Amino acid sequence: MKRFNTVLVWLRRDLRLHDHAALHYATQQAQRVIPVFIFDRNILHNLPPNDRRVGFIHASLQALQQTLSGLGSSMIVRHGDPVEQIPALAERWSADAVFCNHDDEPYAIQRDRQVAQQLQITGRTLFDFKDQVIFERDEVLTNQGKPFQVFTPYQRAWRRRLDLHPPEHLSVDVSALAKLPVETLPDLADLGFQDTPLPAGIIPGHEGAQTAWQDFQQRLDRYANLRNFPAKKGPSYLSVHLRFGTLSIRELVGRAWTTPGEGAQTWLNELIWREFYQQLLWHYPSLAEGHSFRAEFDHMEWPNPPGHFTAWCEARTGYPLVDAAMRQLLTSGYMHNRLRMVSAAFLVKDLQVDWRMGEAWFARHLLDFDLAANNGGWQWSASTGCDAQPWFRIFNPVTQSEKFDPDGQFIRRYLPELSHLDHRCIHAPWHCGGVKGYPPPLVDHAIARAATLARYKNVKTSN
Repeated sequence: MKRFNTVLVWLRRDLRLHDHAALHYATQQAQRVIPVFIFDRNILHNLPPNDRRVGFIHASLQALQQTLSGLGSSMIVRHGDPVEQIPALAERWSADAVFCNHDDEPYAIQRDRQVAQQLQITGRTLFDFKDQVIFERDEVLTNQGKPFQVFTPYQRAWRRRLDLHPPEHLSVDVSALAKLPVETLPDLADLGFQDTPLPAGIIPGHEGAQTAWQDFQQRLDRYANLRNFPAKKGPSYLSVHLRFGTLSIRELVGRAWTTPGEGAQTWLNELIWREFYQQLLWHYPSLAEGHSFRAEFDHMEWPNPPGHFTAWCEARTGYPLVDAAMRQLLTSGYMHNRLRMVSAAFLVKDLQVDWRMGEAWFARHLLDFDLAANNGGWQWSASTGCDAQPWFRIFNPVTQSEKFDPDGQFIRRYLPELSHLDHRCIHAPWHCGGVKGYPPPLVDHAIARAATLARYKNVKTSN
């Protein structure tokens, strides 16, 4: 005998039917399960009309709706405030409860609390489950019961826990999905958005995620060797699918954990970094409010020289690898992970610009934007964060270019105006007389490095 007659499953960052925690538990406990999705007006009104993420979500929902249609079911999609829409839908469909998966970003926590309160007024309950990570919140703590602040011991503890609690596939009984006529989704234009092209090779929806996942599994053994070279097909390209849940983290970790070799284990470490940043945001929600993890850096003064931030945003710094990375972001919504570190470090430590400005720029443009990972990455580069790059280690953008794009292949792809330069000149055109139409370097790295070291040293010695 099932506990509930009708349950709504509120989809958010989990746009799939496969290996889905809330759907798994809902289809076990309810006679009839109705998936719902709300285009959250509180989030959408802050986004530009050409935001690629809305297009990715919309296309993924269309694919999901098609799958549900083939099962004789449908997803209910609305546009508005979830605090109003979810209780109204529960009333409309006489639902006994609402199931969803955890979202630990501060806005989502507040929103879900308000939804739960509204549901409670009518005698309904919001049940939520872990789905987007393997271990969350307080599941991996130090022996003193505190959150880890250094990655390596966290990673060791995480792996020990995985040995004891390997990821399990959460099956979904699709026969419990409500038999409903298919609803038509609102158009992007109805939501106030344009259909903007996605990066090449990024296919929305669970099927697109599976295609990318199958492709990466063929390259997994080479991941450790190729992941740092932006001209190579080294990354997994799965981050957007993890961000919007078109792919199950349990499936990915299960494969990486059971695959021997440096490639799989290096990639597993990247997935553990993702969870490290997630648990940090849960324990320290002030990170989402612009605070440095290391409080002394909240008092650091940032010169923010006029024109520096704009030049960085517009790919006009005069440093080819940085500019190529920024053009990749602007034209595609994607940036290679090594280049995220290089471009972030350059903005903060060469251009002397507050890291929060760069964090906000990435948040606006990255298709795979995730608050915890983006904040963690920027604070790592700015040396203000938890287990961050030491403040006295400063990337040399030319050396990074020579090491990770030795032939200039990536630079030529995004800066065709430099394509005629040889392998030596393309990393630092000013050493070869410069190139007409391409700016000279905005700063001298050696001078900027010395100024940055002095500023950071001053903060460290005064606290």
